[in-house]
Amino acid sequence: MDKLIITGGRAISGEVRISGSKNSGLPILAATLLADAPLHICNLPHLNDITTMLALLRCMGVGVTIDEKMCVEVDPTSINDFTAPYDLVKTMRASILVLGPILARHGVANVSFPGGCAIGSRPVDIHLRGLEAMGAEIEVDEGYIRAKSKGRLKGAHIFMDTVTVGGTENLLMAASLADGKTILENAAREPEIVDLCNFLVAMGANIEGIGSDTLTVYGVEKLNGCTYSVMPDRIETGTFLTAAAAARGRVMLKDTDQHMLEAVLLKLEEAGAHISTGPDWIELDMKGNRPKAVSLKTAPYPAFPTDMQAQFTAMNAVAEGTGTVIETIFENRLIQIHELNRMGANIKLEGNTAIVTGVEQLKAAPVMASDLRASASLVIAGLVADGQTVVDRIYHIDRGYECIEEKLQLLGANIRRVPS
Repeated sequence: MDKLIITGGRAISGEVRISGSKNSGLPILAATLLADAPLHICNLPHLNDITTMLALLRCMGVGVTIDEKMCVEVDPTSINDFTAPYDLVKTMRASILVLGPILARHGVANVSFPGGCAIGSRPVDIHLRGLEAMGAEIEVDEGYIRAKSKGRLKGAHIFMDTVTVGGTENLLMAASLADGKTILENAAREPEIVDLCNFLVAMGANIEGIGSDTLTVYGVEKLNGCTYSVMPDRIETGTFLTAAAAARGRVMLKDTDQHMLEAVLLKLEEAGAHISTGPDWIELDMKGNRPKAVSLKTAPYPAFPTDMQAQFTAMNAVAEGTGTVIETIFENRLIQIHELNRMGANIKLEGNTAIVTGVEQLKAAPVMASDLRASASLVIAGLVADGQTVVDRIYHIDRGYECIEEKLQLLGANIRRVPS
């Protein structure tokens, strides 16, 4: 098991290319199961979760070919097994996303309950109730979701009582091949949902209301092959911007999109960052100044994303003043605070609220990652701490960041990966 060793205090400055989005690439790979011809998916990040999803497709008999640029050809016509086994599913929550496509295309699916980060309860009830409303018969047996349908799924009017990204994606994919019209109310609006919709449309789906909280899907009899490039990763973008803000540095991020990060950019400007943008780039410059503490509250898109909360908590730890961070999405997602306090941060935890009083300097310490985004916050803390920080259990960070130490080295950071 690898760990990262970070010697803090170096200036952060330079240019980095942003990878394709993991949270977009995973549902798009799942959606390839809907097609009746090969597809080409480009700009996929080289990450453990993407590798796991490709392995899951292969174990079901799907043809998968990867070139040196991580452009993947997927041939779903060779599928011969409709089971997503526990051994693959246990490490990645997004594996639940194959349920809707397999069921809609083949009328049967057996999917193990998924794993992923231990950041709180993320039930799949909405996925299952929505599929049942479309005519699926579902039973849970020995840790597996076993679903079947008699003929095509039927269009339905589905109101999701909680905004759920995964639930919206699963039901959206299933509805694309259903018989008739499906209305998804209170749908998630994340840019990754929009990217999935655009991919489905490229395959021949008929979807209205893209980008809104009401999606209307007119089911078609078949979906075709296509070539599609995955959107940039907005969380990787936000993480590098926040790291530079915490370290009083300057970064130019290429191959990204300002429009998917408006809430984050506003808070960075509030922290004192000077931000300029172009069609596919974002530049942040702190001009050597210490960031100012900001208060934030996570909520579904377009509000401040839960996936950026940990990084901003780390920035607040070295900012001027006191900021309040309220986490409303996941009950265990402030877990990184205990590790930050071990590095000298002054953070008080009250329920789902962290009160962060910035200190002038953090102190290096051995710390342990507990989930993907908490890992990123510890890396940011290590970049600005005095001394050598060791971040253990970084398999979490490898699930969501492509070559993070190499990209940070390009920015001048003293960071290296070593085996435990």
